Amino acid sequence: MASTVAGKIRNVFLTLIALVLIGLSLWTWFSLSWAYSEGERAGVLQKFSKKGWVCKTYEGELALYVVGGVAPQIWYFSTRDEAVAQKLFSAVGRQVQLHYSEHRAVPISCFAETPYFATDFKVLDPQSTAR
Repeated sequence: MASTVAGKIRNVFLTLIALVLIGLSLWTWFSLSWAYSEGERAGVLQKFSKKGWVCKTYEGELALYVVGGVAPQIWYFSTRDEAVAQKLFSAVGRQVQLHYSEHRAVPISCFAETPYFATDFKVLDPQSTAR
């Protein structure tokens, strides 16, 4: 009789773990698939790097409102697109306009450190013809 009670407890515990994992997976999929907002930001691409111990993510800093004598506001963003990331590496130090989507409540930081994912950009200074 004791073994049947222990077996039932084990089955309930395993079922709860499976439900939690399924729920977390569904929430992750939903939060990455659905954009809370989309928009554009412009500024100087100050920093862009690939970082992380296990989950490597692309992270950047955009200095907004660059005016002499005024400290710029820094806007942090991420990108999950490898092609966009490679182009952003070559645009560091230049004036860019980023198109981004905001994904709130992504449960783990393996996808990005910020909720803002750059999906495209263009260089605004006259030296460039690449997009």
